[in-house]
Amino acid sequence: MNMSSLKAWEGYWEDAPEGPSEVFWDADPEVTAALHLPLFADHFDIGLPLVDLGCGNGTQTRFLAGRYGQVRGVDLSAAAVERARRADPDGAYEQLDATEPAAMRRLHEELGDANVYMRGVLHQCDEPDQPRLVGGIAELLGGRGRVFAVELAETALARMQAFAAGGGEMPAKLRPVIEHGIAPGRLTDAALPRLFAEAGLEVLAEGDMPLATTEFQPDGARLELPSKWLVAGRMDVA
Repeated sequence: MNMSSLKAWEGYWEDAPEGPSEVFWDADPEVTAALHLPLFADHFDIGLPLVDLGCGNGTQTRFLAGRYGQVRGVDLSAAAVERARRADPDGAYEQLDATEPAAMRRLHEELGDANVYMRGVLHQCDEPDQPRLVGGIAELLGGRGRVFAVELAETALARMQAFAAGGGEMPAKLRPVIEHGIAPGRLTDAALPRLFAEAGLEVLAEGDMPLATTEFQPDGARLELPSKWLVAGRMDVA
C-alpha cells in the first residue's frame, strides 16, 4: 500500500467520531456480518482461525468472535486498531498491510491455514494493489482456509447519486472519507471473481445482496448499496 493511502486512512481514523454508527460503513452486525454468516458458514472449517481483514474499529470482529474460537482483526490503520483494542481489550487485533506478501506470510506462519472475512476492502485499493491483496489472502488460506469477500457492485455509485437529494450532496458520513483523500478504486463486477481465480482460488459460491450503511433515507429506510459477494478457496489440495 502506498504511503499516501496509509496516511489518508490514519488521518481518517484519528478524526472519526468514536460513537456507534458514526462511520459510513460501520453498520450494526445484525445487518452486516449476521446476514453474511449463512453465506459462508458451511464453507468455513470452524476449527481454523478467522481473520477479519480490514477490521476497522472491530465492530464485525467482535460479532465473529462470538461464533468462532480464534478471531484476529487486522487493519492497515494503526489508529483503527487502537480503537478496536479500546472497545475490546480481550480481543486480538493488529496493524498489518495485507498487500505486503511478507506480512501475510508471517501471519500464516503464526496462525496456520485460516479463514478470511473481508467486507468492502478491495474496492478501496488502488488497482495495482488489488491482485497483491488477493495473493496475500491466498497465502493466508493455505489449503484448508476459505475467504468470504463482499464488495460494492458497479451500480453502487449510481445508488449513492440517487440518494443525494436536491443539491446533489453526498451522504454526510461519506464526506469525511473523501475529505481525507480516500477515494474508491476501480473494481468491476467481473474483476472480483477474476482476481481470486488468478490467485489460484476457486469460486465456490457467489451472489448479490444489499450492503448496509449507517445512513438513512428521508423516509427512514436504511441506505443500502448493491454488492457482490463470493466464497473462494483451494479445492485441489488433498
